[in-house]
Amino acid sequence: MASDGGRKQFWKRSGAKVPGSIQHVYGAQHPPFDPLLHGTLIKPSSKPPTTPVKLKKVSTFQEFESNTSDAWDLGDDDDELLAIAAENLNTEVVMETAHKVIQNHSKLQEQHKFQEEHLQEEKQEEFAQLTPVACGDNRLVKSVSEGHTSSSLDNASENSSMQRSQSLPQTCIPPLASGMADCSTSVTPALTEREASRLDKFKQLLAGPNTDLDELRKLSWSGIPKRVRPIAWKLLSGYLPANVDRRESTLQRKRKEYFAFVEQYYDSRNDENHQDTYRQIHIDIPRMSPEVLRLQPKVTEIFERILFIWAIRHPASGYVQGINDLVTPFFVVFVCEYIEEEEVENFDVSSLPEEVLQNIEADSYWCMSKLLDGIQDNYTFAQPGIQRKVKMLEELVSRIDEQVHRHLDQHEVKYLQFAFRWMNNLLMREVPLRCTIRLWDTYQSEPEGFSHFHLYVCAAFLVRWRKEILEEKDFQELLIFLQNLPTVHWGNEDISVLLAEAYRLKFAFADAPNHYKK
Repeated sequence: MASDGGRKQFWKRSGAKVPGSIQHVYGAQHPPFDPLLHGTLIKPSSKPPTTPVKLKKVSTFQEFESNTSDAWDLGDDDDELLAIAAENLNTEVVMETAHKVIQNHSKLQEQHKFQEEHLQEEKQEEFAQLTPVACGDNRLVKSVSEGHTSSSLDNASENSSMQRSQSLPQTCIPPLASGMADCSTSVTPALTEREASRLDKFKQLLAGPNTDLDELRKLSWSGIPKRVRPIAWKLLSGYLPANVDRRESTLQRKRKEYFAFVEQYYDSRNDENHQDTYRQIHIDIPRMSPEVLRLQPKVTEIFERILFIWAIRHPASGYVQGINDLVTPFFVVFVCEYIEEEEVENFDVSSLPEEVLQNIEADSYWCMSKLLDGIQDNYTFAQPGIQRKVKMLEELVSRIDEQVHRHLDQHEVKYLQFAFRWMNNLLMREVPLRCTIRLWDTYQSEPEGFSHFHLYVCAAFLVRWRKEILEEKDFQELLIFLQNLPTVHWGNEDISVLLAEAYRLKFAFADAPNHYKK
């Protein structure tokens, strides 16, 4: 009897903390999703309070488990699962949570694609109804996921959702810094409620006298809104100081310093000592992407100067094929600071004022230099950094997916034959430019993102094509597939899933390197 009484008291006392209840999960230094952002997304209950019912005594563990398993129901939103990343639990729980996030994300994405055509008209009506909630022209509307799930909610839940969206502040925040373009124009598409909330968090963080770079990295891990990406990238790369008062003087000094280098070195591009370097740069620039941007004479001229000056000032490595691709994301992002068009690739860069073009050129040079400072061993003689990382990738894949590794080995496909380019160009030739920019949001938020975290992204990227790889039974077909992966239609959702899987791998292997060493 005493034993039964003790058991009953145990369950009653521990009922709020049983396994399966939603608890915070400890992430890495910069978790893929900010718990502060999602912590407020607990959905209000639409059911009226009822009279408490006495719980049935739990007599077996199976009954207890069935009573608590609803906490991990597959119907839960991503955001509710991701809101638990703050407290310390064991590794198994963290890994289980990461798996659950990836699975739910993939399922929601498939549902969205299937339902998108049927709900297009309904979404347009919702956009028209929600236009009063605005800051200038930044209209707040329901997100795609809200639109898809609203049909299954009762009226009370819909009303509470509307009240929540209308409770957002309706006042505009002043510009962050001089020179920033006002992107709140009529050509900018309306923001979803979640996007507007994230943009507001970035603006508040960047508007302070001293930007908290740690907090900026945490926010940026899950992507940076386009409107604040230029200033965020300059801060995350270390080009700009955190103190607002020092930024303008720093920009003027660094831009003047860059054009002093141009005046000093650029005329020597046809000298016998440097003509081979300049000729290789001139050959490589037309190979860049996107195609429309690279064919503009003004863009070619700017890229030639940036790459030549960098090569002259870094004689240990000089210019190496692949470095030319690393200028493009910075250039495109910094062009967005001054234009309103959504697709920069189709914009005539020469239409910008000369002073603006000079600012973009100097900013791109310094940010690219900051990036290359962390991975310069990738481009020194024999490129030892890339050789080492490809070997680490091979060992890591052999641990996380032995079947894929064995399949490649049986067909004599060497990792250097496809992964060398992944490391040399940081996956820029494998995914569209818009995906590269999203990927770099996270890379710049991670410690050693371009040198260390990129390894886990490549591993997740290879395993992502597991099914297709195992279906190929020929060396030539395997190599052609791996060098021409079908990512042309990828978007931010695909990159977010890839980064979540890479984060899971990093959590499992980064602090235990012997796990992937034979």
